[in-house]
Amino acid sequence: MNLRLVSRIGALAALFALPLAAPAVAAAELAAGAPAPAFRLQDQHDAWISLADSKGKWVVLYFYPMDDTPGCTTEACEFRDDIFAFRKLGVTVLGVSVQGVASKKKFSEKHSLPFSLLADTDKKVAKSYGVLNFIGIANRETFIIDPQGRVAKHYQSVNPKEHSKELLAELNRLVKPAG
Repeated sequence: MNLRLVSRIGALAALFALPLAAPAVAAAELAAGAPAPAFRLQDQHDAWISLADSKGKWVVLYFYPMDDTPGCTTEACEFRDDIFAFRKLGVTVLGVSVQGVASKKKFSEKHSLPFSLLADTDKKVAKSYGVLNFIGIANRETFIIDPQGRVAKHYQSVNPKEHSKELLAELNRLVKPAG
């Protein structure tokens, strides 16, 4: 199979959130209670964001295939629409994909996204979380990370339209509301 065809197949799969390969890290390695891999990435505002910045807080770390594609836009806009519910619980929402900062900025501005989108251009974070597929983009997966920096829950199968509400239901069980 030539590279151009593989790239086109991968882009189509990303659009429709089709899983293309097993993750690079076995899911068992990031099971509930496992330490969440540390990261430091730039967001759409050129700020450097690290997991350590959120120590003591709950974090939703969601990986998505590509900026401004249908499924990824649906998922991001659902998080946007529910952002006050996440904030009421004291939860930080972070989105991660392998596209660069400029792509994140354009995507964020186009859809008025009120949370950080992180550029994992060297793909190290996606690899460390086991979500990088064989064509070099992230699978659509989410991790809830507890205030001690441990994985509380890993979602490997995500419906972009319903995922934000699904996370809020779980977080309402896990978290006491802030303030």
